[in-house]
Parts: sequence; C-alpha cells; structure tokens
Amino acid sequence: MKKTARRWLIITGIVLGLGLAGGLSFTGTSGVQNASLTVPTATAAEAVMVPVNFTELAEKAKPGVVNIRTVKTTNGGGPVFRHFFGRNPHGGQDPFQDFFGLGPQREFKQRSLGSGFLLDNEGYIVTNNHVVEDADQIKVRLSDEAEYDATIIGRDPKTDLALIKIDAPSKDLKPLKLGDSDTIPVGSWVVAIGSPFGLEQTVTAGIVSAKGRIIGSGPYDDFIQTDASINPGNSGGPLLNLKGEVVGINTAIVASGQGIGFAIPINMAGGIINQLKDSGEVSRGWLGVGIQDLTPELAEYYAIKEKEGVLVTQTYEGDPADKAGIKEGDVIVAVDGKRIASSRELSRTVAEAGVGNKMSLTVLRDGREKEIDVKLAKRPDTEPTMARGEARSDDLGLKVREIDPEIAERLGLDENTKGVVVTGVNPDSKAAEADIRQGDVVIEINRKPVTSLEDYKDQLRKIDTGDTVQMLLRRGGGGLLAVKFKR
Repeated sequence: MKKTARRWLIITGIVLGLGLAGGLSFTGTSGVQNASLTVPTATAAEAVMVPVNFTELAEKAKPGVVNIRTVKTTNGGGPVFRHFFGRNPHGGQDPFQDFFGLGPQREFKQRSLGSGFLLDNEGYIVTNNHVVEDADQIKVRLSDEAEYDATIIGRDPKTDLALIKIDAPSKDLKPLKLGDSDTIPVGSWVVAIGSPFGLEQTVTAGIVSAKGRIIGSGPYDDFIQTDASINPGNSGGPLLNLKGEVVGINTAIVASGQGIGFAIPINMAGGIINQLKDSGEVSRGWLGVGIQDLTPELAEYYAIKEKEGVLVTQTYEGDPADKAGIKEGDVIVAVDGKRIASSRELSRTVAEAGVGNKMSLTVLRDGREKEIDVKLAKRPDTEPTMARGEARSDDLGLKVREIDPEIAERLGLDENTKGVVVTGVNPDSKAAEADIRQGDVVIEINRKPVTSLEDYKDQLRKIDTGDTVQMLLRRGGGGLLAVKFKR
C-alpha cells in the first residue's frame, strides 16, 4: 500500500474511532441486530488540516515543472555527485548510495534524469548542481512535451544548486511562484512534483517533517525534511506549499529509510540563484576564522554565563578577523546586533553578507563584551587547513610530547599550532575518564597557556592532589574542548 494511502487510512480510522466512541448504539439480544453511527461534524478549522485532494494545486503547478535529461562522459570516477554525498558522516553504509548509484564504474556515456522548475518567462530554470554538473548535453522537456536544449548559467556545488536556461517563447512558459520557507511550520502539508525514475510530472504529497536538518553534505546544510515521496529523478524539482508556491528544492533522500527526503529551503536558495543569474557564480563573505559551537564545558571554562555564542578556535593570519583584532578564544555572540546561537548560523550570516561588506561583531573576551568591526573578504575556494590533533607519562595517565615539524605534518597540524600533543592515554586514568584522547593537543591548563613540554610540567607542579585540573584541548578538525577533573 502506498504511503499516501496509508496516511489517509490512518486519518480515516481516527475519525471513525471518534464516531464509534461517541455515537454507536446497539439493539437486540442475540448479537448485533442493528447499529447506528453518529460521526461528529468537523469544524472549519479541522477541515483545512487534511486537504480533500491536491488536484487544483497539481494542475496549476505542473506546467512550471520540467524534466531534465543529461548526457555526460564519465572516466571511471563514478557519478558526479560522489563528492557531494560521497561519505556517510555517521560512518557505515552511505544512506545516499542507492539514490545516487555510487560505486565503481567504467568509462562510458552516462545518461541521467532530473527535474527542475521555471523561474521566470525568460527561460531560467532552477535545478540541482548534481543533475547538470559535467553534462555534455542538457535537454529540457516542458509539460506540453516541447523539448529544448539548455545551457548552464551557473552552478554552486556547496549548496548543490544550479541555474540553466532554455530559449523558448515566453507565452509557453509558466513559472512557479516562490514562497517563504522560513514561515512554513513543521507538520504542514507539502507537495513534490518531478520525474522519479523518469516518470514525468509525478505528484506526491506529505508533510514537513522537520526543518534545519544537517546531513553532512557541506557547510551550509539547512534542509527541510519531508515525507512526501521523493525518488531518483525528483532531484531539482519543487517542494510546494498548499498555495502552489515553491518552499524547497528536492535534493536528497535516505535510500535505506522510508519517508525521509530533503529539500533546500527556497529562502536560502534565493540569494544564490540571483547571484548565478547576475554573474554565473557565487561569492560569499569570508571572516577567516575557525569556529565551533559553545558547549556547556567550554562556557564554564571561559566563564560565560549566557552559554550561547560561537567560539573562535583559530584565526588565519592576514584574513579579515585577524586584521580586525579577533583572537582565538573569543566568543562571538552577535552580528550587527542579532544574537548568534550556532556556528552554522554564523557561517550562513557571514556568507550571505557579501564580499566587501562590513559587519559589527559582538565578542566576549575575558568576561566582557567588545564590539569589533570587520570588513569581509571573498571566501577562498580552498579553506586554510584547520589544526588537527594526535608522548612522556605522568600521574594523570597521559603521555605527551612537543609538536615538531614531523609530528605536525603527520597529524595535519597547522604550522602555528601551540601546545603539547597527547600520544598515549592510560585507559584506567583520570584523564581517560575525562575523555582526553590520543591526538588531542593541550593548549591550556587552568587557563595558563601551554606552548612547550616545560610549560606543561610547570602547570602540573602547581596543582596539588585533589585539586581541580582544567584543560583546554584542540581536537580533530581544529575544535576546542574543555575538560575538568580532580588530580
């Protein structure tokens, strides 16, 4: 049974259940001889919660949805979308593998299918980058079966968006209206239209299951999750609200699950599409810092009462933040007066601000707020390498050693990384209980900097048995971690 049918069956069952509970009576003595059923009348508010059907919406929206067919030459490297969803961020089998057909492939002419929607009467069409990337030929078919060659106006791999164009009479084009993805609530009905498995103009319905989903595809993850059926070929097609307005661009599914699809919010896509239309590329603002979310432990370490903000873990020499005086250990709590709660929110805010623009950052430093004005640069195509972490045994259960060029290169550490690297942890030690790991870099002990093995020893000499040890560590891709335990 299809999912939509199951949903309607469940809803019908609930309504009948209410009726049976409230208005069912029996007469007779040997079994049920007669029964009367009274079903409560739905109010107007209840009636709009479950649409009677989607016929009118589908008829109006279908002319604005297109089928996209591409031909591309692959050289044994697998599908072009491999780099975008090539790894499962949670380990194990890649949940997107079935959707994108990942796997080794020999060189051949690859034909693929996708969807898109008309943006205006000039022939501009929005789709996913992975639908058209590296395509040698792009064919667009309208709902009236007319077919046109398309050219790529611009692509943005970081958000998997692309803008293409066809030369068609404006009278034949029926663009879709754009909605507001910020205001669409979780639980509201949405409709997806596209070409799953090449079956053009397929309509499926569901609800918004969640918003702001992060699925490990890139720095700007902010997906709408929906249970409207999305399958291979739906990529690039619109996700519509009940007004027929585009609120999302269908992009990905979890092939191993059911009812889990993801769409790019149209509000996030709007600015990118405009840039692609104007210049064929996307330029993003660049602050030049490594950042991470502020954990409760880090908030305690830095004595931050609000426990909100974004911790600066690294500044890149010569970049805007460094020039403006932002330092490692600063906590950015607001941009232009607007509070910032997460590193992703800060990244999007800076990116959308644009190259050359100025912004005022509210920074917490040593318990005090400080306003710092920064002029943004252009985000580089390849970001500077973040510090990565990996020794001499002590009573904490740690083996540590100084960072030399060989260690730095082997561990992928930034050449300016200061501290001592943990090369061993006694599994029965207090350090292990505090979750200190091999590869961590100790950069502070009890708020005193550690730049050498001698610094490390000096700080430990000042801490008596039973006293509190607080360590600031650098771990993994440059993130900071605060730990606390008794010596």
